[in-house]
Amino acid sequence: MVLVSYDSLFSTIETLVLHHSPSGVETEIDQWLLSHLQARAETWQDAAGNIIARIPGRNSQRAMAITAHKDEIGAIVKTISPQGRVEVRKLGGSFPWVYGEGVVDLLGDQQTISGILCFGSRHVSHESPQKVQQNEAPLQWEDAWIETLCPIEELEAAGVRPGTRMVIGKHRKRPFRLNDYIASYTLDNKASVAILLALAETLKQPVVDIYLVASAKEEVGAVGALYFTQQQTLDALIALEIAPLALEYPIEPGAAPVLLSQDGYGIYDEGLNQQLRQVAEQAGIPLQLAAISGFGSDASIAMKSGHVPKAACLGFPTQNTHGYEITHLGAIAHCVELLHAYCEMKSSKHLRQINQGESDRTLH
Repeated sequence: MVLVSYDSLFSTIETLVLHHSPSGVETEIDQWLLSHLQARAETWQDAAGNIIARIPGRNSQRAMAITAHKDEIGAIVKTISPQGRVEVRKLGGSFPWVYGEGVVDLLGDQQTISGILCFGSRHVSHESPQKVQQNEAPLQWEDAWIETLCPIEELEAAGVRPGTRMVIGKHRKRPFRLNDYIASYTLDNKASVAILLALAETLKQPVVDIYLVASAKEEVGAVGALYFTQQQTLDALIALEIAPLALEYPIEPGAAPVLLSQDGYGIYDEGLNQQLRQVAEQAGIPLQLAAISGFGSDASIAMKSGHVPKAACLGFPTQNTHGYEITHLGAIAHCVELLHAYCEMKSSKHLRQINQGESDRTLH
């Protein structure tokens, strides 16, 4: 079942990546998502900044959410010198050495100012503080700075201040195609948002109400998802995410998505995972299984907080997570196919359990 082409996915992800959305300053992507989704489903933005599209189900007494966070990592301004040199600190799991020296954007309140992320000259001796970064010590945000070459008055007029967000410059973010793979900054989690958009296009008759949630501020504590799941009663939550490729995990690159059993916040629901595995098998969709650490999702954080009874996390294998990421477009497409089949499979006994059986067990 082909629901979305690789070319279409690449084009959508490229559009999403080029809309800046550092945690807490997500207006640029919000405007695009609202415009795009409102023509396809009942859509709104809640008080926490989540963009929500509701697909009515055949049983509207029950509901499930699928989330993909729309925010990206970056940095936040700490201080500004009179000469226009800006110091920043991490926002989410960002590292300066991953970005490298080059153009970054400072998202001022009135204007975006571009500057150069700098680490200092290489042709130096032990007398220069950056010498230790060449051979001995890891580069930290405290060792880096941004040269804007703008007087402080110009930065102030643009609304650049302590708290302003920094992200990779747009011309450095444009995705690159490697045959059936896509390479880009912020595939975490713009590629997952592309899955939500494909589901908004293709879901017609889900068994229960489906909430497609482009969640806010996930990289700084799943703030948006926690708010949404506190406000909306759900029977289950499935988070869409990257799945890190590393020697310590049994995850292979390629077109097979990954279903997690555990992450750094706890275990996922075995019953929900079993349902997803069986639907994948029935639909002929390849699936990898993994338990990982150093990772969390909207779903695991919401379940640990007691906001949802069941949670799962479906991801696509990704190299260089939180850096210049690489993933197979087929894994993203298979996520669309699996979730579409899970939500709409009219004869699935597992979805009938969500629709009817669980309320029966409650009565008994």
